[in-house]
Amino acid sequence: MPLVVVCGQQIHPGGQMNHAANGRGRRQALKTLVFGTAAMVSATPIGRRAIAASAPVVDAGYGWVRGFRNDDVFTFRGIRYGAPTGGNQRFLPPRRPVSWSGVHDATTYGYSAPQSNPDAPAGTRPPALNELFGSSNGFRADPDENEDCLFLNVWTKGLGTARNRPVMVWLHGGGFASGSASILLYDGTNLARRNDVVVVGINHRLNVFGYTHFGDLVGDEFAQSGNAGQLDIVLALEWVRENIARFGGDPHRVTVFGESGGGAKVSFLLASPPARGLFKRAIIESGPGIRMGERDAASVTADMLLSELGLKPHQIREAQQLPMARVLAACFAVQGKRPASGLGSGGGFAPVLDPEVLPAHPFAPVASPLGADVPVIVGWNRTESTLFSLGDPAAFTLDEAGLEMRLKNLFGDEAGNVHKAFRAAGGNPSDIYFRITSHQMMAANSILLAERKAAQKAAPVYLYRFDWHTGALDGRLRTPHGLEMPFVFDNIEEGGAVLTGGGARPQALAARMSATWAAFAETGVPDAPGSGLPHWPAYDAKARQTMIFNDESAVVSDPQSEERRVLAAT
Repeated sequence: MPLVVVCGQQIHPGGQMNHAANGRGRRQALKTLVFGTAAMVSATPIGRRAIAASAPVVDAGYGWVRGFRNDDVFTFRGIRYGAPTGGNQRFLPPRRPVSWSGVHDATTYGYSAPQSNPDAPAGTRPPALNELFGSSNGFRADPDENEDCLFLNVWTKGLGTARNRPVMVWLHGGGFASGSASILLYDGTNLARRNDVVVVGINHRLNVFGYTHFGDLVGDEFAQSGNAGQLDIVLALEWVRENIARFGGDPHRVTVFGESGGGAKVSFLLASPPARGLFKRAIIESGPGIRMGERDAASVTADMLLSELGLKPHQIREAQQLPMARVLAACFAVQGKRPASGLGSGGGFAPVLDPEVLPAHPFAPVASPLGADVPVIVGWNRTESTLFSLGDPAAFTLDEAGLEMRLKNLFGDEAGNVHKAFRAAGGNPSDIYFRITSHQMMAANSILLAERKAAQKAAPVYLYRFDWHTGALDGRLRTPHGLEMPFVFDNIEEGGAVLTGGGARPQALAARMSATWAAFAETGVPDAPGSGLPHWPAYDAKARQTMIFNDESAVVSDPQSEERRVLAAT
């Protein structure tokens, strides 16, 4: 019996496709992530069609799955890599799934992790999303969320082992609180087609279900509850190691890449013993995870959650049996009382130090030796903070007095020095404000991560800054958080048009950036022959060479030297 079945090759004879497998076959949602929240627009899955008998069928490790062919790319959605995580398995490490019989439908996405506030008024969403998407985008209040969320998606140009392609495993953004790999922006079709890589997107547990540290309150059985979501990712990477060859991928050339919270998840993996050896390269986009959570603070969050549920630590088994919506409501109540204290911290629901899973912070006080042999790309977008300022319209129309007042509030007596350093690069008061706050938010730690990685003098690290200016919202966004994603995925039109405006100009840069990311996945060096980009040298603390991505890209030595020095001194 063949392991792989494709049109024109042998056909696997076993079983009829189960269109209702795992409760799927429902309508899909396009989710565009914005700082830990998601706008959802009704969408028809790319390439969805009647499933012919010759559709691709592959042994996915625990059973057979049937996907579909979108021209020259094979697509498999909703492949189960872990068992359901609800009920008695809530808060516990993931388990491998039970093998299934027949052939499961892999044409529709699996469930996303629970993340919506059940107590929020129907149809409400953050002002940022209203500005980006307007009021008639089909926003839904009933997303397909379930604790049974351990699914992944695969895009590949070929099946079987004839061509061992580099594998790129995507970790979605949304902090540690929200998001999903199953949205149109993250569709891997173009990245796989144009660069001949295998793309994998992972769903995993989030927020209260993936990152509540009960270990110091309850005992050994729940010792790793604070990192359950990260252990889900490790399990998915184990699935990749064991099964990706049948999908045309090379299990020995796996790159993990992620944006925002996804970048912080990548940072975690670089310091996690269970993840050791499961990937060869790493890319961190606007999400430098220098530190993770401390146990004492995480225990306070867990205790607050139990109090919201009316339970004591010894009643943890009762917490496992409560309805999902009640636990989510308690999570949001705790978040309201315990604001986020760092990137993707989700109001305290975030990864935590653990002697087995995370023995030390990824990059504090130095880079973890566990990831010393892994080449890394890290970078940020020049005006990250514009996206997070959409609820602050005055920030976009600052005059000199308004800028000075804000800088005084941020830096006190050092405000004048900061203003002078950033004014040299030009721009109006709002431009200057966004560059300053973006440096604080993302640039400083991206540079720090590169410095500490380079100091190991082991595998190289490559630093970038993304400068491309979008015309979205009449150009007000400039170069916001998340803008690089449609360029990396080469999805300028499919899913990324709302951020880029679409068209030939962004498409040219997308072709270069996606080729660069794929070249790094293949060789560990981000130079793509024929891309038109200059040679990208590794970063070191002396030359500080940085790739500036724009319509005309260039490598610049220490492009923000004065700004960096002044802010470091504040």
